[in-house]
Amino acid sequence: MRSENRKGFLSFITNFAILGVMLGTAALIITLSVLDGFEREIQNKVIEFTAHVQVQGYQNLPLGNYKSSMERVKKEINGVKSISPFAAKEGMIRSREGVDGIYLKGIDPALDVVTPKYHLVKGKFIGKRDESRQIVIGNKLALRLNVDIGDKVVVFALPRGQSAQPKAMQFQLVGIYESGMAEFDDIYAYANLHDAQALFQLGDDITGYDVLVHDIAQVDAVAKELQDLLEYPHFTRTVFQLYHNLFSWVNLQKKMSPILLSLIIIVATVNIIGTILMFVLEKTRAIGILKSIGARPGMIRKIFLLQGLSIATVGIILGNLLAFAFCVVQVNFRLFTLPSDIYYMDVVPIFIKPENFLIVTVIAYVLCVLTTLVPSRAAALMNTVDALRFG
Repeated sequence: MRSENRKGFLSFITNFAILGVMLGTAALIITLSVLDGFEREIQNKVIEFTAHVQVQGYQNLPLGNYKSSMERVKKEINGVKSISPFAAKEGMIRSREGVDGIYLKGIDPALDVVTPKYHLVKGKFIGKRDESRQIVIGNKLALRLNVDIGDKVVVFALPRGQSAQPKAMQFQLVGIYESGMAEFDDIYAYANLHDAQALFQLGDDITGYDVLVHDIAQVDAVAKELQDLLEYPHFTRTVFQLYHNLFSWVNLQKKMSPILLSLIIIVATVNIIGTILMFVLEKTRAIGILKSIGARPGMIRKIFLLQGLSIATVGIILGNLLAFAFCVVQVNFRLFTLPSDIYYMDVVPIFIKPENFLIVTVIAYVLCVLTTLVPSRAAALMNTVDALRFG
């Protein structure tokens, strides 16, 4: 690798082969890290707003006796980690300088576990029931309405019938959140459950439950148990059913992108064939001399095999270091941003998994071994007399 007698062109193509393996390895590791980051980020944020399982009434029918239903769920379904009631409907919100549509979700702060309280950028989250009417909205919605913490806003509930009058209620803005997912930041607003019930004229009824499960792999089974237990008019849907298109898109990316980018490594390993063949041509006379003094084909093959593997090893190690450095920099400094209205987040997400580094390293190494066998075998089968004559 560091021979001082190496010719300039041979040194160049060796470095080029190392560079190819390095970039191919780094590209595939970074891609897998980004795709895992996308999946985790989208899944976590969607669950924070919709839970693992959401139970609502058929055709948005109100659900009564929710406290007894919650007790039944806790006692009879072991897979349920927590359950919280909510009252949510579309409405209009008005400030002094603007009007916009919202999806107001009334929750019980003591029970709720899927709120955006972990994404607050200003203020606080809604307090207990005995406090004044409070509301929390997304940052984008706050900018459109030109409101800040402490301002008053009026929320209008859409009328339930054509002849009904819309009901209005004044709230104080106490918190502003920003999740990076435009679908939620633009329209989701949060208030206390009893305020939402009064605004939507539900009495003591609710519109649904947010359910978290112990094991997300069992979410479909838990959803079925919930449906069988609660029955009509309850209607259960998992987060993967609610956002089927979104998760299908993520799964498609995870399947196709690694396959396509694996071609980079394949092309890089093909460069090793050309590099080793150049070594074979340069060392033809040396091969003839070795064979004339008793070197077996296996020994000649091993020499060039080790030469190819040394190129592969250096390239793969540098590729891993480059990929790790890129991931660490992106996680800490968030250099690469995204339009949140398209990608559901505002920065390129990274999830560093040791498995990705290990899998790519093994795949790259196996490909490099296979491609090195071809020129090594050619060198081993070289005729001794011809090698000495034309070397």
